[in-house]
Amino acid sequence: MKPTATVIAIASLSLAACAAAAQYPVRDIWYSHHPNLARAQDLVAQAYGSVRAARQANEYQLGGHAAKAEQYLYAASRELKQAANTANREGR
Repeated sequence: MKPTATVIAIASLSLAACAAAAQYPVRDIWYSHHPNLARAQDLVAQAYGSVRAARQANEYQLGGHAAKAEQYLYAASRELKQAANTANREGR
């Protein structure tokens, strides 16, 4: 592979990874089934939005800490969904 093609491939993969990380957490827990988990997921999404706004207001110069917080909030939303799925499987 030519050096230019390698650089382009690496840049493309980096952009794809950044785009995946920049997604808002999904709100996919039903209030009718799991109101507490759904509320927690809403709060996580709200916190994510606040962190994103802070990053933009500070021109993304927060030492990587806010970006890391976004990753943790996104992971927290996924964990809440897994908790709801576990409760569903166990008939709760």
